[in-house]
Amino acid sequence: MPPADTGASTASRVGASPSPSVSTDSSERLSPGGPGYRRMSFALFAAGVATFALLYCTQALLPAISADLGVSPDQASWTVSAATGALALAVLPLSVLSDRFGRRAMMTASLCGAALVSLLIPFAPDLGWLIALRAVQGVALAGLPAAAMAYLAEEVRPKALIGAIGLFVAGNSIGGMSGRIVTGWVAQAWGWRAALGAVAVLAVASAVVFRLLIPKARHFRPSPLSPRAVARTVAGHLSDPLLCRLYAIGALFMTVFGAVYTVIGYRLAGEPFHLPQGVVGSIFLVYLVGTASSAAAGRLVGRLGRRGALYLAVGTTATGLLLTLTEALGAVLLGLVLITAGFFAGHAVASSSVSRAATTGRAQASALYQTAYYLGSSVGGALGAIAFNAAGWEGTVVLGLVAMVGAAGITLYATRKALVERRALAAAR
Repeated sequence: MPPADTGASTASRVGASPSPSVSTDSSERLSPGGPGYRRMSFALFAAGVATFALLYCTQALLPAISADLGVSPDQASWTVSAATGALALAVLPLSVLSDRFGRRAMMTASLCGAALVSLLIPFAPDLGWLIALRAVQGVALAGLPAAAMAYLAEEVRPKALIGAIGLFVAGNSIGGMSGRIVTGWVAQAWGWRAALGAVAVLAVASAVVFRLLIPKARHFRPSPLSPRAVARTVAGHLSDPLLCRLYAIGALFMTVFGAVYTVIGYRLAGEPFHLPQGVVGSIFLVYLVGTASSAAAGRLVGRLGRRGALYLAVGTTATGLLLTLTEALGAVLLGLVLITAGFFAGHAVASSSVSRAATTGRAQASALYQTAYYLGSSVGGALGAIAFNAAGWEGTVVLGLVAMVGAAGITLYATRKALVERRALAAAR
């Protein structure tokens, strides 16, 4: 499916790309059923599990952290926002290093560094230290997402790219789910510090699995570090309307997700539900829906097109937000299911579209998407907590709906722009 399916043609990028040259023979690349594809899928699945388990390990624990340290929800939410914000700021510089030292090396160093920091976090003496260590962990994790997207774009056949990225995103959803469930029940029994220690053990195990399974890159060619060339490539990507729309869509989807899951624990632990910590953590079983929706993103795009898939993701997410306004626990859970499904589908479509649309500087294009995506998470988490403090759950829902209106507006603009281009092309014939 051509990049125009996301809204516009991919105009030539500004400036020379510092990206390594790769083989253009797709027959040599990994594909489902071929040698190495399964190992690659399991390795990146493990990396995805560790990434989201570590990045959001304090999210389900926020009520417990607030109670133990005597801080408000908006203060405790910075244990999440510090990690995602630091990742957003560091992902572009580390993606540049991956052009020089390799995707595989960068992903390994990133995952191992983050796992080591996770072993220190349970011993943070106060909120300030906890936030600082979480920021360091975010920087360590920053080398993984963009390098993973670039690795897939270089090593996997184009027709299998959405499916491969969907599996990586599915690993994200499993990590987010397992991390929250484990922390919820461990915290209920032994406290939130023990819960963070359990996530650290999971991260170390995932790092070992990743390093043992990930195939060597066959199509990567290192390039020298050149800040000027990187600046030209980044400027070219930021001047590309299609890429900028995809960045904005990813940020808006993540704003909703960050806001909802940062404060949902407070909503379920408070009036009228009064759920215990372990049960609140188990609510994140709905992430399994995200696993399915992200893995199915390729089939969804095949039926509806990229813009059609985005419309469906926006509508699903908005419907879920509205359902969570009720005081019936079943309706709230169904709302979380729809929010999760819509978010992961939208993210898989947008992120794979970036990898496909960027014909040069793929690492930087993916890094810019990750920057926007995790800034959306950081801003969404902080604003969601502020809105919850000020107006309760309704304030968080309003924030999410505004973000989805923005995503729908961007997609509608892309649809109209594509129609105009098609009519002009038909008239020229």
